[in-house]
Amino acid sequence: MGDVPARLTVVTLGARDLPTLRRFYATLGWPQVDGSDDAWAGFLVGGVLLALYPLPELAAEAALAATAPAAGFTLACNVDSAEQVDTAYEAALAAGATPVAEPTTREWGGRSGYVADPEGNRWEIAYASSAVFDARGALVSFG
Repeated sequence: MGDVPARLTVVTLGARDLPTLRRFYATLGWPQVDGSDDAWAGFLVGGVLLALYPLPELAAEAALAATAPAAGFTLACNVDSAEQVDTAYEAALAAGATPVAEPTTREWGGRSGYVADPEGNRWEIAYASSAVFDARGALVSFG
């Protein structure tokens, strides 16, 4: 035990239309890593790499059913204030996201709303007072 470090370094989204998905995240203003193009793209987001990779190639590498929709997970972008949830939600819509659930105050005390990127990946834009970030925007504690 202990040979696998407790860290998340890359989240890869299998893209059906990588150029469109890449343009969406670039429109949000997220910084692309060197070497990004319309065949593979990476965005450095708070210490984690969000990678975009063609879905058929990802399916072959990771033994995924390329036609099965992903279910049971969401991605999240936590922000610094409850008010910023609404601002970020509107910015995502302006960049081409589809509204899924408007921002609302949650029973757990925070605020969040959901959007979908151009391929339907669900993003929660959330504020939780217990979230603490470092200078890079990486989550350093929660709770």
